[in-house]
Amino acid sequence: VQLVESGGGSVQPGGSLRLSCVASGFTFIFSLYEMNWYRQAPGKERELVAAISSSGGRIRYADSVKGRFTISRDNAKNTVYLQMNSLTPEDTAVYYCKCNIGARGYWGQGTQVTVSS
Repeated sequence: VQLVESGGGSVQPGGSLRLSCVASGFTFIFSLYEMNWYRQAPGKERELVAAISSSGGRIRYADSVKGRFTISRDNAKNTVYLQMNSLTPEDTAVYYCKCNIGARGYWGQGTQVTVSS
């Protein structure tokens, strides 16, 4: 399984970004698995930002991003998205997507998000 994130960048406080994560693999069936977005800020532990069930019917968010971030997925495109609005400097981090298949977690390489004025 390969996960490739994109969409990161530098924005001013209050700005928006949309992250994408495309999944691929010879026998990987994207629509079967929950997908997650994590982030890791400098000097901090990696934390779960948002998660979406295989069908998209169940979604959860970290308290710090509720009301500002929206996770979604397009199973036809093997892609999960993270729409981030009202960004603050505290959102600065490397953002990763993750898929758990059984006991194994698969991570993307991450995409940097920097929020500063």
